[in-house]
Amino acid sequence: MTVNLSRTDLRTLTHATRSLVVVDMVESVRLVEQHEDELIGRWLAFMEHVSDEILPVCGGQLVKSLGDGMLLEFDHAQGAVKAALWIQQSALERNAGYAPDQHILLRVGIETGDVIRGQGDVFGRGVNRAARLATLAAPGEVVASAGVRAQITPVLDAEIEDLGDCYLRHVNTPVRAYRVGPPGPLPRPDAGPPLRDLMPSLAVVPFSSLNEQQDHFMLGEILAEEMISEMSRSQELCVISRLSTTAFRDRGLQVQEIGRRLNANYIVSGDYRTQQGALILNVEIADALTGQVAQSRQYRAKLNAILRGKREFIDQIIAELSAAVMTREALSAQTQPLPTLKNYTLLLGAVSLMHRLSPPDFARARRMLDALIERATRQAVPQAWLAKWHVLRVQQGWSPDPVDDARQALRCTSLALNADPNCSLALAIDGFVHTNLLKKLDVAQSRYERAIEANPNDSLAWLLKGTLHAFRGEGQPAVAAAQHALRLSPLDPHRYFYDSLAATSYLAAHQFTRALQSAKRSLKANRTHTSTWRALAIAQWSLGQHDEARKTVQGLMSLDPSLTIRSWRERSPSADFAIGQEWAEALGHAGVPA
Repeated sequence: MTVNLSRTDLRTLTHATRSLVVVDMVESVRLVEQHEDELIGRWLAFMEHVSDEILPVCGGQLVKSLGDGMLLEFDHAQGAVKAALWIQQSALERNAGYAPDQHILLRVGIETGDVIRGQGDVFGRGVNRAARLATLAAPGEVVASAGVRAQITPVLDAEIEDLGDCYLRHVNTPVRAYRVGPPGPLPRPDAGPPLRDLMPSLAVVPFSSLNEQQDHFMLGEILAEEMISEMSRSQELCVISRLSTTAFRDRGLQVQEIGRRLNANYIVSGDYRTQQGALILNVEIADALTGQVAQSRQYRAKLNAILRGKREFIDQIIAELSAAVMTREALSAQTQPLPTLKNYTLLLGAVSLMHRLSPPDFARARRMLDALIERATRQAVPQAWLAKWHVLRVQQGWSPDPVDDARQALRCTSLALNADPNCSLALAIDGFVHTNLLKKLDVAQSRYERAIEANPNDSLAWLLKGTLHAFRGEGQPAVAAAQHALRLSPLDPHRYFYDSLAATSYLAAHQFTRALQSAKRSLKANRTHTSTWRALAIAQWSLGQHDEARKTVQGLMSLDPSLTIRSWRERSPSADFAIGQEWAEALGHAGVPA
């Protein structure tokens, strides 16, 4: 059908960012041929159920019927995923009482991106991508894009499985796709003393915006990050990473539920609004066990002063929050000024794309970091992340010149530490560079120790310290450090990286079953991290699962075709230790060429 649009009609078209869900009925032609009237009646009743019961709760709307499917539109990915899973569950329940050949089975695809809206319909690439993603789903499944994956949180929103780069019909480049299922069990760190027995643990949930306009939406994230950064320096508080707490923003969950999921004793939350150049921030801190509010305050400050990095406003809040948890605590450290909203968003985007480990996204992350560094030449954090980018490029086998990448990474961390000698992120990643690229493990250890001294709650520093112990064959310290890192960042969006390095620590301790579980959990979240494939193969071979280990090595070689035992020894920090010899033998037996 051809739609003719006049010039007036074209002016009414608008661009918007939306999450789109395409629902497709499996074998609809066969079902219509066999049970036409009954099927149509069942389908119309189901569509009415979706429109009246599911979409209002999930914040969506029915754009149109596709005959044997539906096109749905949502403001955000969380609602789209919730609705898609609910639709699949409802379809399954409504099949009860019918013969298997009469079951209505659905495939669902979800995409988030720019669409064109007009005449009560939506158009554009987003619609096409959602429909193509549905073709990747098996009956009863939901498949989403990387854009959707970036906006939802495993465990809270859905169980997510990385399908890798998939080719869609009429789309020239491969698309990263993820299978989405109902939320799985809450991840728990492995054995170790609970945080409540070590020190009071505190989580700051990014603050909700009360403004209708979204101009300062990210301000709630920035304020939370500044508070977490400052309070993390305390030797008497265990502060949960913002990358974990941001998953709870605007969800409306009870304090007790947030505390249970984050294993936190205290929850800081609140909301804010901007009004005539001023910021009005409501902050409360509550006991996560009872839900009782320990303190509630309203703070006012000039918005421009906050964005310029004025410390008084943040310092006042931190001092009062700390006093509410323990009166003897008085925090007095300095942090970097608040970055501008645009720069902050750019940094988050670069870090997210870098950890997808897809070559196009990885290259784009580099360009974003370069642009950010050009704007903020004296900031430590962007330089530190760029150094990690160089390390990951070597580890993935993508570097055309590992020696040059090592040199560039060291230059980045040097610039970062010149800008801020006490930046725990820069210290941790400098240790990462000295471990994985320079093999100077003594230097790396001192960097990790300095990072933890500067910020006792830096989960990345603890994680990398554990890996350093693993490379030396020091199994028990490796496991202890890795488990502490997992406790500090239980819902990190880059959890696959934590699980992968934890698997290496378990290997060093000869806890092969745990290594196997961690590696599988990591690969389920990200199938492109070559280190995880190596850890999985070693664990499988050590457990006597030789056929599985050989299949794993086949998958590893497809990602890193040039890998040999010799090349692995040349770049592995464990090569000069007995544990490295053990791992090399396992990889060789499993099929990595000499």
